[in-house]
Amino acid sequence: MLHIKVLGSGCRNCVNTANLIEKKAAELGVPVKLEKVTGMAEIMQAGVMSTPGVVVDGKLVHAGGVPSPKTVAEWLKTPAPSSPA
Repeated sequence: MLHIKVLGSGCRNCVNTANLIEKKAAELGVPVKLEKVTGMAEIMQAGVMSTPGVVVDGKLVHAGGVPSPKTVAEWLKTPAPSSPA
């Protein structure tokens, strides 16, 4: 399961980004845990100077503006590490 954080104040672009990620994940059948982060300290700590920021499994992948659906789909196609059997 991918852990995705949308970092931002809760503005329209932040909400649209979170909605787009949820929609694409459902379309692709990818399980995600989506977290909306509004605390400025955590946003700044992640290095986001322009919101919304998106962090996928601990890695900042986007900052500023709503990402394209194609970009979101690429994030979701990243293979998850396999668990030991």
